[in-house]
Amino acid sequence: MNKINRDLLVLFNHELMSPQAMENEVELLHELLFSVERLDNLVTAHEIIDLNKYKVINKQIILRKIIQLQELKPFVFLNCKN
Repeated sequence: MNKINRDLLVLFNHELMSPQAMENEVELLHELLFSVERLDNLVTAHEIIDLNKYKVINKQIILRKIIQLQELKPFVFLNCKN
């Protein structure tokens, strides 16, 4: 699995966990985030609200293209369905 450069703030009680156990917890957290942040999961859980055209976009092909852009156009929002 490729390691992604990310900053994580993880708070542990040093008295209850050994350094090896903390390292293991961080690795498990990384694996969890890696699977959750996949594009397929983002497309499933989000929709695009385009206020320029007054539309809500749910089509997965269009969502993939919009999410992969570096910047969204003004008044185009990525909305979580939760």
